[in-house]
Amino acid sequence: MAGLRNESEQEPLLGDIPGSREWDILETEEHYKSRWRSIRILYLTMFLSSVGFSIVILSIWPYLQKIDPTADTSFLGWVIASYSLGQMIASPIFGLWSNYRPRKEPLIVSILISVAANCLYAYLHIPASHNKYYMLVARGLLGIGAASTDEAQIPQGNIDQVAVVAINVLFFVALFIFALFETIITPLTMDMYAWTQEQAVLYNGIILAALGVEAVVIFLGVKLLSKKIGERAILLGGLIVVWVGFFILLPWGNQFPKIQWEDLHNNSIPNITFGEIIIGLWKSPMEDDNERPTGCSIEQAWCLYTPVIHLAQFLTSVVLIGLGYPVCNLMSYTLYSKILGPKPQGVYMGWLTASGSGARILGPMFISQVYAHWGPRWAFSLVCGIIVLTITLLGVVYKRLIALSVRYGRIQE
Repeated sequence: MAGLRNESEQEPLLGDIPGSREWDILETEEHYKSRWRSIRILYLTMFLSSVGFSIVILSIWPYLQKIDPTADTSFLGWVIASYSLGQMIASPIFGLWSNYRPRKEPLIVSILISVAANCLYAYLHIPASHNKYYMLVARGLLGIGAASTDEAQIPQGNIDQVAVVAINVLFFVALFIFALFETIITPLTMDMYAWTQEQAVLYNGIILAALGVEAVVIFLGVKLLSKKIGERAILLGGLIVVWVGFFILLPWGNQFPKIQWEDLHNNSIPNITFGEIIIGLWKSPMEDDNERPTGCSIEQAWCLYTPVIHLAQFLTSVVLIGLGYPVCNLMSYTLYSKILGPKPQGVYMGWLTASGSGARILGPMFISQVYAHWGPRWAFSLVCGIIVLTITLLGVVYKRLIALSVRYGRIQE
């Protein structure tokens, strides 16, 4: 039978543990095909969603500067955080909705909200003033449209709650670190290397694409490595690699970045006629890109005394962070699933999702505020401190991060 022939595919991801199958009902071939068809559709959906998210995240800062010169890096953090805030608020609402109504209703509504939000985002340059606040609203609506509609399920008892909380904290830190990294990468490279907006989007897009390829290779290799040394050791190694990456990113030496003396933030709001707005719709957004001054803005006082982060230093750090983050992310999910066991995990997974959303809210807000006021040295030093505390937490709970079946002696670790 297809269910028996392919029962290995019914195991939890990265499971491969003999004796872990606990199926109360034998799956029919029809159900099996339907389930995997849904899973493949989910794979495609997540892939397209991630591609769109990556495209937008790199261009937010140049786009924000172009539509509203009064916006600074502090406001950038709020713009990026608004997406996850909307997602975190809307997820339980859509989940409750799907419990009592047909699931297609919240799905259709979320799609309509996403379409409307993307239309608003595309035409943010039209209003004569307050454009940055319209972007804030658009990003928040995009987060609402991306909210999950998964149903909450009843979790089982006898779970080590300390281990559950610890993994939520570890997952929070992993998402927090990468959220702040992808937030600051564009402003950082524009300040350090005097890249134009077009160059920053292009070069950082190439960098993140390379990190994506690196992550795929890591995902393929981690499963084999986990069988030899275990998920906990790999998670610890990933955190150490990320710490080294941010430590290398600290500014050293006596060479300073190019200073942008011209004031880019003109607080006066010009009077724009309707005809000028229409002409602006047809004007190429990159026409005046080469006319904009480049370098570290004089409005950021730290630019005058903070050494430059050399390009080789930056690229080495990117490779290490790109190596450590997917390891931490994947191992957190794997350990969490094993700690919970084979029964329904909806509520606990909801907590993990909320933890990740919170990280994507606080990460951009944290890095944008610290970077704008104190510069990269303070920002990345604090990140290194956070990672050290996280490694300490992992050491404390290390022996408790074991599978539910191992905890109750059903199988050996």
